[in-house]
Amino acid sequence: MEAVFEYIIGLGAAVMMPILFTILGVCIRIPFAKALKSGLYVGVGFVGLSVITGLLTSSLGPALTKVVEIYELELGVFDMGWPAAAAVAYNTTVGAFIIPVCLAVNLVLLLLKCTRTVNIDLWNYWHFAFIGAVVYFMTGTIAWGFFAAIICYIITLVLADYTAERFQKFYDKMDGISIPQPFCQGFVPFAIAINKLLDLIPGFDKLNIDAEGMKKKFGLLGEPLFLGVLVGCGIGALACKDGQELIDGIPGILGLGIKMGAVMELIPRITSLFIEGLRPISDATRELIAKKFGEDAKLHIGMSPALVIGHPATLVVSLLLIPVTLLLAVILPGNQFLPLASLAGMFYVFPLILPITKGNVVKTFIIGLVMMVFGLYFVTYMAGDFTLAAHDVYAQTQDAAVKIPDGFKAGALDFASSPLAILIYALTKYKIYIGAAVLCIFTLTLVFWNRRQINKK
Repeated sequence: MEAVFEYIIGLGAAVMMPILFTILGVCIRIPFAKALKSGLYVGVGFVGLSVITGLLTSSLGPALTKVVEIYELELGVFDMGWPAAAAVAYNTTVGAFIIPVCLAVNLVLLLLKCTRTVNIDLWNYWHFAFIGAVVYFMTGTIAWGFFAAIICYIITLVLADYTAERFQKFYDKMDGISIPQPFCQGFVPFAIAINKLLDLIPGFDKLNIDAEGMKKKFGLLGEPLFLGVLVGCGIGALACKDGQELIDGIPGILGLGIKMGAVMELIPRITSLFIEGLRPISDATRELIAKKFGEDAKLHIGMSPALVIGHPATLVVSLLLIPVTLLLAVILPGNQFLPLASLAGMFYVFPLILPITKGNVVKTFIIGLVMMVFGLYFVTYMAGDFTLAAHDVYAQTQDAAVKIPDGFKAGALDFASSPLAILIYALTKYKIYIGAAVLCIFTLTLVFWNRRQINKK
């Protein structure tokens, strides 16, 4: 079984998701040709997104590495990036069985009417494997690893149901979709709390600027494309040691600026492919459910937040937070994590925050800033046990992508910086049976509350 699921995961999201969508489309009585076309559009979307985020990482990486060398910013936790973190998560015992275990849990919760979400975002199951692997290596017991992964999965499904209506209302053409990705969902409770606190500040409501408002207020400066060029050129300039190197490096600086602008401009165009592929599946699913169970029996298809990371507010806030997060990593006392490879994951912080702030760029930036401050400490706190998992995977696979430089610990912004990850990790780390009991009570309370809400509707 381990070999089978390792093979499936090895296909990657670009291959796996078209197959899943084609099968799902045929099952809900869409003609095969139309189902295949939908699946291929989703696959092309994943390929395009991978290429664009790869461009971001490959362009920014050398410049940021040079900045680290010039200003001697080396910290003790090595940034593995999310691809390497996913490889570590899936290549542990927990990761090998995470897909069938979580699908079984999802089925049981659906039958018991404790969730409305059918989570087919199989690629992002690595987040559940991640927390399971860390707890497994912390405790040395596989059962505790699966316990942590399942708890994370159940909480995520409940939060996906809770945020579905607001998510669908904010984003266009997202009817019948929810986002059961724990990295995004982990920020939701804190975003709600911070948003309410900001509303209490007198006069703050005057700063209600969305992406369109930025364009009207600041003109060219409010365009994600132009902001990308400016930030890229700024980081390129920081990577030059002196005035002469700055002058000599002008072609490289301008090149980095154009590449960053390209990332900002192309991501929305790529994500439109997801929506084009998803639309027939979403419409057919809603019709089938309405016919079988009535108009009120709303089930949600759980999908990747990649569908909506092209929103202009997400692009603007993510871009602005990249240099700010680097500065925070250096100045925050006690932090040991310097995010470099993980910066492409910044876009995934905001898909579920925007519906809460109603697209307000100022509020979203403040929430993102607060979460990054905590996130850097979360990664530092979890680094020791994640390093154990990474070393074990490297010893078995010899995969260079998961090798940690000597003298460093391992970390990644995605999923280790999520409040949901740190909640489960901290409670199991602190007197495991007490922590497990607290997690069980908390999760069961959420499940029964969610079931009650579903029955009401």
